[in-house]
Amino acid sequence: MSSTTPTAPARRLLIVGPPGAGKGTQAARIAEELAIPAISTGDIFRDNVSQETELGVLAKSYMDAGEYVPDSVTNDMVRSRLAEPDAAEGFLLDGYPRTLDQVEALDGMLAELGTPLDRVLLLEADTDTVVERLLARGRESGRSDDTAETIRHRQNVYAEQTAPLVEVYESRGILRRVDGMASIEDVTAALREALAP
Repeated sequence: MSSTTPTAPARRLLIVGPPGAGKGTQAARIAEELAIPAISTGDIFRDNVSQETELGVLAKSYMDAGEYVPDSVTNDMVRSRLAEPDAAEGFLLDGYPRTLDQVEALDGMLAELGTPLDRVLLLEADTDTVVERLLARGRESGRSDDTAETIRHRQNVYAEQTAPLVEVYESRGILRRVDGMASIEDVTAALREALAP
């Protein structure tokens, strides 16, 4: 047993996984435990739009037209959020990056800040189980967008766009895989373990 001081757990984090794997739930729990902000692109968009920032007005013009917000706008919003004081000691990104181009953009932002990612947490989930889980959620909350067809489409988009990120982060040695199908408590415990130095 080494007598050196234990190293602090990883604090600059990214959580990825298919829709319905429980990322939002786990991100909130882990961020609270580590006293770091959970930063989701959805929240960043809503904040910028509601505060009518320059980027928010621009993003809203795309959303109102039913178009995807371009990477350049999303990247600028994330860059601005990561530069805020509460993210100086760490953060947990959820929902960004989604594409290899965004990985490159994030690398650039973190290089500017001098804060590389410590860990990428991958919640693995069985597609059929996730579809059932999201259908049940749709019935409970009355979400009309949670049909089997749209859910499977979102899973396919994730597989095409986001799965390649897993390879990138795995090659860097910072990816940790966690079974997202376990109970909420067990998943949190496994993520905690994955953050250990």
